[in-house]
Amino acid sequence: MKYKSKRLREATKGFDFQKVYALKEAISLIKSVPPVKFDQTMNLSIKLGVDPKKADQQVRSTVSLPHGTGRKARILVFAKGDKAKDAENAGADFVGGEELAEKIEGGWVDFTHVIATPDMMRVVGKLGKVLGPRGLMPSPKTGAVTQDVAQAVREVKAGKIEFKVDKGGNIHTFFGKMSFSGEKLLDNFTVLMEAIAKSRPTSVKGNFIQSVSISSTMGPGFRVEHQTAQAG
Repeated sequence: MKYKSKRLREATKGFDFQKVYALKEAISLIKSVPPVKFDQTMNLSIKLGVDPKKADQQVRSTVSLPHGTGRKARILVFAKGDKAKDAENAGADFVGGEELAEKIEGGWVDFTHVIATPDMMRVVGKLGKVLGPRGLMPSPKTGAVTQDVAQAVREVKAGKIEFKVDKGGNIHTFFGKMSFSGEKLLDNFTVLMEAIAKSRPTSVKGNFIQSVSISSTMGPGFRVEHQTAQAG
């Protein structure tokens, strides 16, 4: 964090932010900071040894966190007929077609995930300028464009998240909430890191995961050991 509030400066006196910590210790330090008025997200930032400009070094996949995300998912599904009914029965929050696209074009973005059947991508494709910058554009690679919309909805509600590399070669994602126990955070982190490691492009040479940091929404961030992070 470039700017630290007076509360945070006082709470983190004595912390060594130059040190690279073991994962358990870093989580304990973050949890030791006096809480704020909301349940903070536990964030993960990773610097990868990839060149995002190269098509064969793109990193994008999904993983289901064993203890969920702690976030309430608001799922929008583009589907019609029986597929729309399947999505509704699975617990989708919004289901429809062109009428939903018109609402989105009008500025409505009160949802966290978008799923679509392949035939509806002709509608969804027109929303790229709105959904793309928000990371909401569905893709077959992440299972968000599928005939089995019911299963896709259930997976998201169970804790499935997407991760992908940005233009700077970094992955920014999350692995739970501050209210989670240390054990649950460790479990989620381990599964997430294993998934990221498995997504290594075959064309990448040398060290794939170069640095790993964790932080809370309003709290301090710490670098964690590569071995600890990759081994969980």
